[in-house]
Amino acid sequence: MAHDIARIVQQLLDAWNAHDGERAASFYTDDYEGIDVGQATPQRGASERIRILNSYVRAFPDLHFTGDVLVEGQRAVLVWVMRGTHQGHFMHIPPTGQPVEVKGVSVLTFRGDKIARGLNVWDTAGFLRTVGLLPEL
Repeated sequence: MAHDIARIVQQLLDAWNAHDGERAASFYTDDYEGIDVGQATPQRGASERIRILNSYVRAFPDLHFTGDVLVEGQRAVLVWVMRGTHQGHFMHIPPTGQPVEVKGVSVLTFRGDKIARGLNVWDTAGFLRTVGLLPEL
């Protein structure tokens, strides 16, 4: 089962990298519940994942993820890096044209072969520094 979950997570990354919201949403349960430190409210349902992906692609048209997957039971931990150029509004921040590299971790809980819960924690402060909204440390 661990091999299957790792393969599914890689396919999810491939869907994000293809900017294919419909395909990405197909990896989530209809009652998916997710927390993302960059979102004001929890995400609910697979269709919400389409909205999130589309908002990222509008902000970073060249969006691309890489990552490593660890699987334990019905959980996968994806340690990822997102790269792209900030060319659209993101988190109410106007485009800066800055290339960004954001690191994060997603903990994904599976029910069968679909993701039922997600926790996405990423370096929000690092992103804000890159676009000039926080001072360097």
